[in-house]
Amino acid sequence: GCARDWDGLTCWPRATFGEVVKIPCPRFFEEFTSFLQRNCTQEEYWSEPFPPYTIACGFDEGSSKGPEDQKSYYSAFWRVYTAGYAASVTSLITALIVFAAFRKFHCTRNYIHMHLFVSFILRAVAVFTKDAVLFADETMDHCLMSTVACKAAVAFFQFSILANFFWLLIEGIYLQTLLLLTFVSNKKFVWWFIFTGWGAPTAVMFAWVLTRIHQQNTGCWDDDENGVVLWIIKGPILLTVLINFIIFINVIRILIHKLKSQEGGGSHSSHFVRLAKSTLLLIPLFGVHYIVFAFFPESTGLEARLYIELGLGSFQGFVVALLYCFSNAEVQTELKKQLCKWQHQEYLTFTHKHGALSRETSPVNYVTQLSLLDKISPKRRTSVLQDGVTTV
Repeated sequence: GCARDWDGLTCWPRATFGEVVKIPCPRFFEEFTSFLQRNCTQEEYWSEPFPPYTIACGFDEGSSKGPEDQKSYYSAFWRVYTAGYAASVTSLITALIVFAAFRKFHCTRNYIHMHLFVSFILRAVAVFTKDAVLFADETMDHCLMSTVACKAAVAFFQFSILANFFWLLIEGIYLQTLLLLTFVSNKKFVWWFIFTGWGAPTAVMFAWVLTRIHQQNTGCWDDDENGVVLWIIKGPILLTVLINFIIFINVIRILIHKLKSQEGGGSHSSHFVRLAKSTLLLIPLFGVHYIVFAFFPESTGLEARLYIELGLGSFQGFVVALLYCFSNAEVQTELKKQLCKWQHQEYLTFTHKHGALSRETSPVNYVTQLSLLDKISPKRRTSVLQDGVTTV
């Protein structure tokens, strides 16, 4: 029969002589409920797919956008999201150092921000790891690849996605808590938030890995999943997105109410500007943009999904670090004070060294040193006395 075959786009299972294998289009193509077929010929070779990918999987027949063009298109997106995640990691690590270095920023709000930053960093590292393990070698046979390393890379990727969504949810819950409650026991809430933010993704991943091992232990765990396996991961993510969107709407409602209740606080236009700024600040913090495609099949609006979830999503960490650390007036003031302090210390060090060097090389200082030597050196005093006797 025909051996299992990877044609660069999808994996064809082993088939016997004369068997016709029928599989759906790869999930990264726009699907029109179409299928591809290949025949295991008499010479035990696979026939060409029919209908061709260009017809079966949603290519534009009137253009020259064939598989190679599609590959180039996805390569361009790979470069975009790689640049986005690299920028996010760099800015997030810098923001973490800033929050950790200054005791003034050690508070519940910033602790939650720091955990969110870590989740974004893990997500970026997981994407780089997955790409390196699964897609670095273009000649790799994905049909036969089923190593512990590639499964671990995919599991780590899924965990980082879950952790990131849970910490986005915690940011939303904490903000609403601050708006609704006058007094909040910070220490009590912090430990519950930490337990939820890292514990819930760990529990979900544990269940997903066990289910994968016992029900669908195929490939690198990155293939199409059946219903149970799929919803173990997708269910909690959709739940966090939905809850965060509800919290987002409620927070905006609270902000509108507070702005309206302010008497003599400015014109309606100024209130609108403040509300618009608050809304724009909350969108990346809550991950509101994920609601656009959250409840649609993955094949729906693939191109728009790529722009939003890969293009914009990869820069989300950078935007969050920029808005909640580097653009924060309190952070900027503290950094300026520290910079002035360093400059003052450098100046004092320079003047001290320069002054010491000037004293050491001064002629007056040289004469003073000679006079001191004359006073404290017994040998020199003796030789002077002997010279005096000899002269007499």
